[in-house]
Amino acid sequence: MSGQTYEQPLRIFIGYDHRQAVAYNVLQFSILRRCSKPVAITPLVLPTLPMTRKGLTPFTFSRFLTPWLGGYQGWAMFMDIDYLCLADLAELFALTDDRYAAMVSKNVKRFEWASMILFNCGHPANRILTPDYVEDPKQCKAPHGLDWLPEELVGDLPREWNHLVGYDPPRSDAKLVHYTQGMPIFPETAGSEYTEEWKAEHQAANQTRGWQELMAHSVHSAKTAGGGRVAKLHKDAILSN
Repeated sequence: MSGQTYEQPLRIFIGYDHRQAVAYNVLQFSILRRCSKPVAITPLVLPTLPMTRKGLTPFTFSRFLTPWLGGYQGWAMFMDIDYLCLADLAELFALTDDRYAAMVSKNVKRFEWASMILFNCGHPANRILTPDYVEDPKQCKAPHGLDWLPEELVGDLPREWNHLVGYDPPRSDAKLVHYTQGMPIFPETAGSEYTEEWKAEHQAANQTRGWQELMAHSVHSAKTAGGGRVAKLHKDAILSN
């Protein structure tokens, strides 16, 4: 439209694990219902990527393909599957700083820094992250410590944007909750912090409004002899030309 410029959707890559499909569904739902800008959410499904290397999860190493998948342009976000988003991710993207090649929440467990990364895909230092490089354990040895980057190129994000349940001290204002020891649906993680919030999101993500609200006023409905509305395929539907 005249006078308006094109706005790139916020690019979000989520590590996918078919064993935890419910976790992915809840996470993407929690992002979509709170974000104030368009988002493009891409699950990192290992069989669709030009690599086979994996670890504890299928996305242990594929996360480092984010700059490559982003065409080495702009900013993009990676996050593990076991998160809950409780804030507007546009606020997080607003914190990006082009001085850095990547930005993470430098919390108490360095091996968790890579669980949520804002990648400056266009930064020259990230050009090394090709499929061949990430696939090769001799070259890509310890990427979870962001070892391909000097410290000065790794920016720090506020801790509420990667709150590690069970590791970080409890807080009530977490914006991204990371259930890194396991989703709060297992007996082993019963009673963990932010359990009720995840369960409420799960319920909201897996419900739908009734047919009468969604379809009764559409072209796909028809009257009944009693004056009600049903789908045209229903045996009591009164169809008219």
